Amino acid sequence: RPVGRTDKFSKTMCRLLGNKLTFSGNHSGGSPCSRHARSLNFTSVELCCVAFLFFLIAHSFGRRILYPGSVYLLQRAMRPMLQQGQARLIEECEGQRNKLVACDGNEIDTMFVDRRREEGLHGQTLVICCEGNAGFYEVGCMNTPLEGGYSVLGWNHPGFAGSTGVPFPQNEANAMDVVIQFAVHKLGFQLSDIVVYAWSIGGFTASWAVMSYPEIQALVLDASFDDLLPLALKVMPDSWRPLVTHTVRQYMNLNSAEQLCKYQGPVLLIRRTKDEIITTTGPEDIMSNRGNNLLLKLLQFRYPKVMTDDGVRAVRAWLAASNPVEEAAVYSSYEVDDDWCVSVLQSYKTERDVFFPWSVGKTGRRQLALFLVRNNFIFHCPPPSTT
Repeated sequence: RPVGRTDKFSKTMCRLLGNKLTFSGNHSGGSPCSRHARSLNFTSVELCCVAFLFFLIAHSFGRRILYPGSVYLLQRAMRPMLQQGQARLIEECEGQRNKLVACDGNEIDTMFVDRRREEGLHGQTLVICCEGNAGFYEVGCMNTPLEGGYSVLGWNHPGFAGSTGVPFPQNEANAMDVVIQFAVHKLGFQLSDIVVYAWSIGGFTASWAVMSYPEIQALVLDASFDDLLPLALKVMPDSWRPLVTHTVRQYMNLNSAEQLCKYQGPVLLIRRTKDEIITTTGPEDIMSNRGNNLLLKLLQFRYPKVMTDDGVRAVRAWLAASNPVEEAAVYSSYEVDDDWCVSVLQSYKTERDVFFPWSVGKTGRRQLALFLVRNNFIFHCPPPSTT
C-alpha cells in the first residue's frame, strides 16, 4: 500500500523538459504549488546533483528533525526512563512484549496489555496507540486507555528504541500494517473491536490505518495536524521554500487529512491550547493550529452542503474561542438547537444510510456546522503536563 503522495502531486511532481527541471503540483490546501515553483536550468550532471541534494536533505537532518526520537543521543539519554517504563508495563500491567517483522524487514517493538479477562466491557476493545515524533510506548500515550480499562497495544516507530529501520512514510505504514495484522491474526481481535488512538505525528499512521482498514471501530487524534508542509515551511528560511516543498512532498509527505477523508467511521479530534509544535505562527495564536485545518477538511468532505461559506465562518468563529466561556457565547449567538440538529442528522441517515459525503444541510447550515464541531469532533484541552 504505497503512501506519502497525493494522487495529483505524484503525477506532476517534476517534469524534465530538455535541460529544464520544473516543479509543479498541489500542496496543502489545494492551492497550486506552482505558485512557489522555480524553473531551473540544469545540465544532466547538475540535475543529478540537485536530485541527490533532495535525497541527502531528507535522509540526513530532515528525517532527524522530523523524528527526533530516532536520534541515538536522545534514546541514550532516555534509556533509563524507557527501561523503567517497560518494566512497569510488564510487571504491573502484565504486558506482553513482542517483536513483529514488517514487510520491509524492519522489526517493530510492541507491548500488549490484555484486559479481556477482567470485568467490564472496555477490555473487549483494543486501543492501538500511535506515538508522537519523540514518543515511545514505554512512556507514551498507552497510559490513557490503560487507565480506562481497555486492552492496549503500543508500538515504537521504526528506528525508535527496540524497533529497527528509519521512520520514513512507507516504513511507518508498513509498521502500522504489521501491528494491525498481529492484533487480528495473533491476538484475536476483530477490526470492529479496534480503536486507533494517536498523538501528534502519530496521526499519519493512524489515518493510514483507518483508510486501509475501514472496518476499524473509531479513530481518536490528539494534537494532530493535517499536512506536514506548512509546519516544515514555518521553521525554514523563506528562500528555501521550493527546496523544502519538493523534499517534503517527495520523501516526507505526511498527508493525514487526505487519508482521514477516506474513512467513514467515527472520528474524535482533540486540539491542545497553546500548542507550540503544530501552530504556524505561535502557541498564542490558536487559529494557526493545524488541527483546525484537519477538522475543516474533514467536515468539508463529509458535509459539503453544511460547510459552505456561512458554515465555515461559523466554525472559524467557534475555533477562535480561547476558553469554554467564549465557546458557549459563540454557540448561543447562532441560536443552535441541539435537538433539531440531532433530528435532522438522524433522519437523513435513517432514510438514506449512505456513505459520506452527505448532502444534508439545505437549511440551518451554520447551526448544523457548530453542532457537528461541538458534539462530534473537537475539544479544547490544556497541554499535557511535563510528567
